[in-house]
Amino acid sequence: MLLRQIQYFQAVIRNNSFTEAAEEYHISQSAISQQIQALEKELGVKLLERKNRKFTLTPAGEYFYRRSLILTSDLERLRCETLRLAHRDEARLTVGYLRHYGGAEFHAAVAEFSQQFPDVQLHVINGSHEDLYDALRFGKADVVLNDQRRAFSEEYVNLPLAEIPCFVELPSRDPLAGLDGVEIADLKNTPCVLVASEERKENERSYYRDAMGFHGEFLFAESLQDARILVASGQGILPIEGAQGSELFGSALKRVPLLREGKQVYRTYCAFWKKENPGRYMEPFAALLKAQFAGGRDS
Repeated sequence: MLLRQIQYFQAVIRNNSFTEAAEEYHISQSAISQQIQALEKELGVKLLERKNRKFTLTPAGEYFYRRSLILTSDLERLRCETLRLAHRDEARLTVGYLRHYGGAEFHAAVAEFSQQFPDVQLHVINGSHEDLYDALRFGKADVVLNDQRRAFSEEYVNLPLAEIPCFVELPSRDPLAGLDGVEIADLKNTPCVLVASEERKENERSYYRDAMGFHGEFLFAESLQDARILVASGQGILPIEGAQGSELFGSALKRVPLLREGKQVYRTYCAFWKKENPGRYMEPFAALLKAQFAGGRDS
């Protein structure tokens, strides 16, 4: 039994078509049909019931398909880990992202990078703006997704990714949830929940008070999930950036645009890496990240 035959079989089921499966693997339809028949012959069972141009899975075929997905997944993991072990000293990338960022672009870029460069040992870290800045300075990260809070430095490659709209998350039952937008000035009596470690609390407090204009009480959480629990329990609001889809945080919370004097507030997000860093994977990762922001801003 050949692995390629199993992959052809999976492609036929995944596409629900011999023709599309053949196109996926750039072979003829007759060739892929012959390989499926050879697989059935070796197994000694029928995997597909064929009728005219349509087919259905037999019970044995259904079982084989489900188990084969696990098998090929395990084999791919084995292949990747073997490559990483062989090249662990030369193929390594550490990437970082803001702990409070509420969009999906970074995670999508990580998934795409891992698919394109399976032999690269990828490490992911997160933290506050200052955590990520220090990680770059001291060589603990190769490239980071960060917001722009200081002037660009000549020491780094500064790749602008997008102007991201800012929102506040608040309980769905809160009267403010019915508004089309919330003015920062109108939140002066509402606690502001921030995501920050103990040693970064004052940095985040200063930024959101002095640069963003929040002047109420500040509460802190270690993670975005913990911050949303505080918000859902009615203890404050959470300033956040990222996609607006409610599927990101469920029905308990509502995301409302954050305004300053009637205009949407935006933050600039960038990819940063040191110019002197000799690694060769920062630019490909940053390109994937930029593509995700370009394609997913309005998702």
